Amino acid sequence: MSLRWKIAQAAEIRWWQNYLKKRPKADYLIWKRKYWKTLLSRLNLTILRGEKVLDAGCGPAGIFMVLEEFQTDAMDPLLDDYEKKLDHFSKSQYPNVRFFNEPLETFSPNERYKKVFCLNAINHVADLDLCFDKLVDFTEDGGTMIVSIDAHNFTFFKKIFRVLPGDILHPHQFNLEEYQRMIIDRGCKLEQSILYREDFFFNYYILIFTK
Repeated sequence: MSLRWKIAQAAEIRWWQNYLKKRPKADYLIWKRKYWKTLLSRLNLTILRGEKVLDAGCGPAGIFMVLEEFQTDAMDPLLDDYEKKLDHFSKSQYPNVRFFNEPLETFSPNERYKKVFCLNAINHVADLDLCFDKLVDFTEDGGTMIVSIDAHNFTFFKKIFRVLPGDILHPHQFNLEEYQRMIIDRGCKLEQSILYREDFFFNYYILIFTK
């Protein structure tokens, strides 16, 4: 793993600690569940009972929070650290979710998934090409992959951020078209590209692909 990735991982934990320290646990968890339910409704995604679902790069409050009635796996290389350092996350709160403390680069499940979510995570991985290969491989033929990205709006700043740590949490800096092409070139069909939030440097998109 690169030094930049290791620095980003350490910064990720500190970010969560700072973000959550002023947010009461019960209030935050209620808000976050509502956020995920709203997102699923806006994406118009239907998940059938019995379908296998993966939350890749789930963090301490991923979409797994509202997917307990399905066969859900959730993986993240910082899960054990989150459980030790954050009051807001405990694996025992989600008894029907299987958790894996592992980076996406080495995660090797013995099954494929009908729905693969990778939300707020792909910008954080160490090996972007390998991780896109993995996400596509994890998705069943005919299945759906949902990836969210922070995509650069300006080529100038994209180049600057690749050299300087202007965005320390995200080792990878690309625009929307580049991210879309990475998955399309792996044999997936882009079904939707949803602009979910606008900002100056980056826009936040949710991309939905079928395999």
